[in-house]
Order: sequence, then C-alpha cells, then structure tokens
Amino acid sequence: MKYLHEYRNPALVKHLLAEIRATVTRPWVIMEICGGQTHAIIKNGIDQLLPEQIELVHGPGCPVCVTPLELVDKAIEIASRREVIFTSFGDMLRVPGSHKDLFMVKSEGGDVRVVYSPLDALKIARENLDKKVVFFAIGFETTAPNNAMAVWQARQEGLKNFSVLVSHVLVPAAIEALLSSANNRVQGYLAAGHVCTVMGWQEYEPIAAKYHVPIVVTGFEPVDILAGVLAVVRQLETGQARVENQYSRVVRHEGNRAAQELINRVFTVTDRKWRGIGEISASGLCLRPEFRQFDAEAIFGLAEVQVEEPAECISGLVLQGLKRPHECAAFGRRCTPQSPLGAPMVSAEGACAAYYAYHRKTE
Repeated sequence: MKYLHEYRNPALVKHLLAEIRATVTRPWVIMEICGGQTHAIIKNGIDQLLPEQIELVHGPGCPVCVTPLELVDKAIEIASRREVIFTSFGDMLRVPGSHKDLFMVKSEGGDVRVVYSPLDALKIARENLDKKVVFFAIGFETTAPNNAMAVWQARQEGLKNFSVLVSHVLVPAAIEALLSSANNRVQGYLAAGHVCTVMGWQEYEPIAAKYHVPIVVTGFEPVDILAGVLAVVRQLETGQARVENQYSRVVRHEGNRAAQELINRVFTVTDRKWRGIGEISASGLCLRPEFRQFDAEAIFGLAEVQVEEPAECISGLVLQGLKRPHECAAFGRRCTPQSPLGAPMVSAEGACAAYYAYHRKTE
C-alpha cells in the first residue's frame, strides 16, 4: 500500500539508525507530542534501537488522557439523566471519574452510546427528538473541524435537542507550557503530523525561536519517526532551532485553511485545564457565544467543581515526560486497562496503555 509499506521498510530503518548514530555526539532529550507516535515507538521498539545518547520521552499527546477529571465527572452527571442520550468515542467510556466511569453509568441504565463521528450523534438527535443528545467533544485540533461541523449543521437544521460537552485542547500552548517549566528537560520536539495537517506549522515557528528548540513535524510509521529524530538531532548537534516538516506528503505550511475557518466560526480560544498538569492559558477551545445554545455545560447548568486526582496515580508526571509509566508503583498491578487509576492506561493513545500492551516494564 503506497505511503505505508515503504515507511516500514527495514532497510530504510537500518539506514536511518546508522545516520543517527553517525550524527549524535552527546546526550539529547527529545519528546514526541502525539499518543499515536508513542504507541508506534513502543510497539516497534524504536526507543530501544536508538543510540544511548538519545532519550525519547512521552508528552501530553493524548487528548483523552488530558481531559480534566472535573469534566469527566460532568459527563457522568449528564449521562446519568433519564432524558439524555450521551454519545462519545469509545475510549472515553473507561476513563475514571471521581467515583465511576461512563461504562458504569451505562451498566446502571444510562443511555450511553459509542459513536465514530459527531455526525453520528447528530443523526441520533434527528431520530430521537424527545431526548437530549449530548456528544463528548474532545480532542486536539485534529478533531475540531468535525465537531465544529456538527454544531454548525445542528444550527442550520434548527435541532434543539443536540449539544456538545467541549474539551478541546491546543498543542502549541502545551509545548510552550512544558518548555517554560522549571522541570523541563526536553531539547527537541517531534510535532504531531495529524494536528499540523489541519493547522500547518506556523504556530510552532515563534516557539522554536523563543526557546531555541528544534521542532520537526513527524508522521507515524517507523521511518517517519526515525527521520524526524534524525532531523532534530542534526539541528541540536549544529546549534540550530527551527521548524522542519518531515511529513511533507501530507502537511503544508499553511495547513487546511477551510478546516481552520470552520473551527474559527464555531469555536474561540479559552484557558483550559489539562488533567495531571493544571490550567494552561489559551490552550483550549470553547463554543462562541452565538453557539451557546449547543453548550451542554450551560444547558444542564453544571456548576464548577474542584476534585482531587488519585494520589497514587502519577499520570501527570507521565504526561509531562518526567516519569515513564513503569516507574509508577501501581503500573500493571493496581492500575491495569481493566481497573485503571488514570486515563493513560485506558486511552488508545495513552502512554501507560502502550507500555502495558507491549510488555514494556523495564528499560
């Protein structure tokens, strides 16, 4: 299959590894900011194939994982109401709230449904006008156009029983928050190719310049990731700090203008809390005032709540690249995909889930 098999080519992988070994002369810490890349790295053992001078750490690249506990609790409260059909992507159903998850709500009689697109939720709303249909709108910039389209379409159709519980987060703000932290160890970044497909990489250029850090837009196959690592290492070794695009077969500098325009029509930038990390200024999206009639938080009158993360869960440190999943005392014991303490163990893009699935318990 074009653009797949050639990016898993063992000969190309060996060539890139040889190039990296020939280029690196000192230790460097590089972070991938995408959960899909994390799973590809762990599944293929890429971090173990790299020379010992290069340390790959995992960032907050999983939107399910960074959805704040308070918002999960709000989702559970809404889904528990008899008049509601609550719709969501599947991996949100196992994310633990303070006392239960959405699967438990479903087992208790709540009408909780897995959908594969917000437009599926819109269809359910058309077919169930006597119910209030809520879609859990999470994600980075990648899913924002689809969610914006669902809200836009609902207004065009005059649907009054459809709403969204919004938890959109923005990658550039997270990178800047990590770089400005006193605990930062990261010297180079692999940026998420799917996010940049929508948004381009213009937003990363001032970050690279301000913090003197190379950022390379990277795909998801082994050759993509190794080519991205090589590009970052070459910059680090020569003292450069700019944005490069490894994923040129998909990503353009300006991104997808039509998708960006749709996002901007429906959403506006807001401060957003990230689970395990805290509030990051201008790091999320919320509905514009003219679309407030589709805001589930407003419709159901949900008050602001403050809840504490489980003390035993170190997912916040994992999401900041400060700890690895297996460094958690509960990993694989008291925290498993069947009984998770935190979202990174159940999300399809979670670092803890990747380490568990591919039996990565030691370095």
